[in-house]
Amino acid sequence: MSPEQTPHSRQFQFTGNAKEWFGVWIVNLLLSIVTIGIYSAWAKVRTKKYFYGNTHVDGRNFDYHATGGQILKGRLIVIAAIVVFQIVVTLMPILGIILLIALVIFYPWLLTRAMMFNARVSSFSNVRFNFVGTYGQAFKVFFIYPILCLLTLYTTFPILDRAMKRFSIDNHRLGTAAFEMNAKISAFYKAAGLALLWIVAVFAIAALTMGFSITALGEASLAMENDPGAAIAVIGAFYLVFFLGFIPAGVIYQAFTRNVIYNGTTLEGGHRLRSNVSAPQLFWIAVSNLVVVVCTLGLMLPWAQIRITRYLANHTGVELGSSVDDFIGVQQDATSALGDAYADIEGIDVGLPI
Repeated sequence: MSPEQTPHSRQFQFTGNAKEWFGVWIVNLLLSIVTIGIYSAWAKVRTKKYFYGNTHVDGRNFDYHATGGQILKGRLIVIAAIVVFQIVVTLMPILGIILLIALVIFYPWLLTRAMMFNARVSSFSNVRFNFVGTYGQAFKVFFIYPILCLLTLYTTFPILDRAMKRFSIDNHRLGTAAFEMNAKISAFYKAAGLALLWIVAVFAIAALTMGFSITALGEASLAMENDPGAAIAVIGAFYLVFFLGFIPAGVIYQAFTRNVIYNGTTLEGGHRLRSNVSAPQLFWIAVSNLVVVVCTLGLMLPWAQIRITRYLANHTGVELGSSVDDFIGVQQDATSALGDAYADIEGIDVGLPI
């Protein structure tokens, strides 16, 4: 079921289809292989353009404006840096340690520039996005918080996760309109608690019904030489239980936090995002997609990508504070003085998972 509809609500729509996307995907794949990965930069642009261009709100679509050359430039910089780092570590280990420390300090800056690039080459109805996060904010969220999370044995992971989401969302702009996320930390802990409860339940059931334990796994490993078949069966069963515990737990956490994040996010002008994805449905789609893709040796990957994208779009919406036409008109006027030059790049894509 899509987000509840009202006279002021609009649902996201995804109009792509598997047959059309397969044609784009297979060309991307073949050219990337033939060019030893070089074409993958242009493949990324074609992929983004297809999925952005087929995602609509109130008849207006998103778009992606980066070029393959910009993507390739960023990747070459990363490759060059890795090569230089490896050479330095091999020849001068002490200097390599210094460079590693410098990289850790440099990473938050690199992350903000990458997020800036990705925002500025994206648009909705010809209004560009922007990202205004600072190095100081990124250093706190991606360096200090993870250390504190580690020191607390990951009991503060929901705090870290919410901080990362707020850093990204609160620093994004559509034109000059700011996004703001107000999601309660209790909701993140609830999602983490439900995910942990699933893991505990799966392992408890496995322990009661099949006698699984770390001790049993250790004994199976030691018995590998005497009875390899039985040992492999035990180890395989343990991994099956492990995946049945952790993969659904991840889906549960993502489904609940996605709803909390979207339903707690507003866009300046009185606009509010909506999401009502279902953890069981999302899990079913993820598992069935995986099975189909594996059984077809990857050829059904385009179908799986279209399927999950359409599901997420159908369960995402926005409550409008004014008409889309009025909002777009205001933002186009507000950003007209800037032109497109501000998007011509104060950052580069370096392939970071953002």
